[in-house]
Amino acid sequence: MIDLRRLHVLRVLREEGTVTATARALHLTPSAVSQQLRQLAADVGAELLNHEGRRVALTSAAHVLLGHADTIAAEWERTRADLAEHSDGAAGRVRIAGFASSFGSLLVPAAARVREANPRLEVSLAETDIDQGLRRLLAGRADIAVLPVPGTPPLDDPRFDQRILLRDRQDLVVWTGHRLAGRDAVELAETASEDWIAPHHDQHELIRVACAAAGFTPRVAHEAAEWSCVLSLVEGGFGVCLLPALAGVAAHRGLVRIPLLGEPAPARSVLTCVRRGSRAQPAIAVVMAALEDAARRVSSG
Repeated sequence: MIDLRRLHVLRVLREEGTVTATARALHLTPSAVSQQLRQLAADVGAELLNHEGRRVALTSAAHVLLGHADTIAAEWERTRADLAEHSDGAAGRVRIAGFASSFGSLLVPAAARVREANPRLEVSLAETDIDQGLRRLLAGRADIAVLPVPGTPPLDDPRFDQRILLRDRQDLVVWTGHRLAGRDAVELAETASEDWIAPHHDQHELIRVACAAAGFTPRVAHEAAEWSCVLSLVEGGFGVCLLPALAGVAAHRGLVRIPLLGEPAPARSVLTCVRRGSRAQPAIAVVMAALEDAARRVSSG
């Protein structure tokens, strides 16, 4: 009989590529990971790894086993959901991994609602990027990942259940002395002659695509990864940028957010991602409902 914990180690190894990285993801020692993999190989009666220096390559037998492993893992999550229906309501701990700008308007309000309505249920939040969030899910160190698109896995990835949480609209953000600052709304094409601030990669790509659809290429004058740096540059009059609705500007009084005209208006999708089969578990379902309520408030705001 296959030990599910050993199978889980193999699934994480597939993503991490090395025993050391797998051990780090699972909070185990490398020797413990190697032992689990040797025992799994003995369980199935097949060699699972070829060693290539510090890295290991999965054998054809390992790939066959992994093809079944995703199905087995999803069935186990569904089993946990069925068993939880016989417990006394939602309780325990749900861990959410989310990107930075989702915290203020989405994750924190959802966690606060859960804390108020379900005192036996704890919500733990961790700021991560997309790759880290998915790694936490696979390693069992997160139960829900909130992810922006692009960058997420394909929607038919057998390991995950991914669903759209909200469409995060984009506003133009300018400094208070800008020529467009007094407008109620603008066409994106009106910014064709402006200098632009380029944020992190995913947002920069969204800006590039939106501007291309409006008929121009944005002239990037400055680059900054953190929103606080981007907004400081805009506030100083060094350029304009598109800002997601989830990202706040409260600390920058010298800024103006201006809605964009046109259909479809630039926006990014935000997804919830869980291990396939786990969404029906009562604790996860309660937190998901709170996230959906917070998302409705953002969309209607």
